[in-house]
Amino acid sequence: MAVRLLRAGDVASLVKRIGVGEFLDGLIERLEECLRRWREFRMVPRPSFYYPMGVMEVMPVSDDEYYAVKIVNGHPGNPGRGLLSVVAVGVLAEVGTGYPLMIADATLLTALRTAAASAVATKYLARLDSGVLGIVGTGAQSEFQCVAVSRVRPVEEVVYFDLDPRAMEKFERNMMGFRLRRAGSAREVAEASDILITATAGRGRRRVVRREWVRPGTHINAIGGDAPGKTELDPEILRSAKVVVEYLEQARVEGEIQNVGPEAVYAELWEIVSGAKPGRTSREEITVFDSVGIALEDWAALTYTYELAREHGVGLEVDLLPALSNPKDLYSMIRREA
Repeated sequence: MAVRLLRAGDVASLVKRIGVGEFLDGLIERLEECLRRWREFRMVPRPSFYYPMGVMEVMPVSDDEYYAVKIVNGHPGNPGRGLLSVVAVGVLAEVGTGYPLMIADATLLTALRTAAASAVATKYLARLDSGVLGIVGTGAQSEFQCVAVSRVRPVEEVVYFDLDPRAMEKFERNMMGFRLRRAGSAREVAEASDILITATAGRGRRRVVRREWVRPGTHINAIGGDAPGKTELDPEILRSAKVVVEYLEQARVEGEIQNVGPEAVYAELWEIVSGAKPGRTSREEITVFDSVGIALEDWAALTYTYELAREHGVGLEVDLLPALSNPKDLYSMIRREA
């Protein structure tokens, strides 16, 4: 059985062929479907190995048809060495046989699925008339986040700030289709935003955004805090907001809620999407999506990409595994005739 191999360029080519916005539309829809089917999946919090320079993680998840696993890192210091902070490889396998169907670079897919998760949360938690999108941290995730959120809300202006002027210049080049306003501080972004995204990479329990900067009715997608001891929000924001997480068992260790405890959580995202609990219930309430990234999002991205790659003939079909006339005779692959 051939395995479809998608290199980084193949994934990028597929997204460009379909269109970034249209690709995200499909991924957002796929992720919503997965969240409604939450109880049909087998998933565990990701095992993580931490090092002084970063983290290595493995993220497995399965339903009765497909098993998906992603290997991913997080090394905040990598850009200083000319390397990406996050790179990933994903494998999609068939549950019925155990055979892999696809091996793919999942670096671009990780950014896309993280953005899709923010868009789903925004769809259910932000005010319908939210027109000003703010983002603190214009690194590798920033453009994906803005494009995805703009697919579910009528974004009229993007206000942004980063400590690195070069990161803001890069963001401006990539986001020329939006009305942009460069801010001079995180506070300026927060005070202007209807929807606020925090996407910083710094380690430690930080207060990138303080409670007094956040207006009533703001929705916050907090995506930068994704490891023990790594957070972005003033804990007082969480104490005064409706907080939604992806997967409580993982969020309590890695998310913003590690600073305030799981009792601050209103719901997991699947409960909102499935209608088990209401999302936003007033114009004034502050809502927070405490996102750390979960394996179900990768399952959505890998299955969606696999279907599109087959449809459009993208990638290489590789004979990666043994093909034996006698499946019980594996030794024959290395036997040498006398």
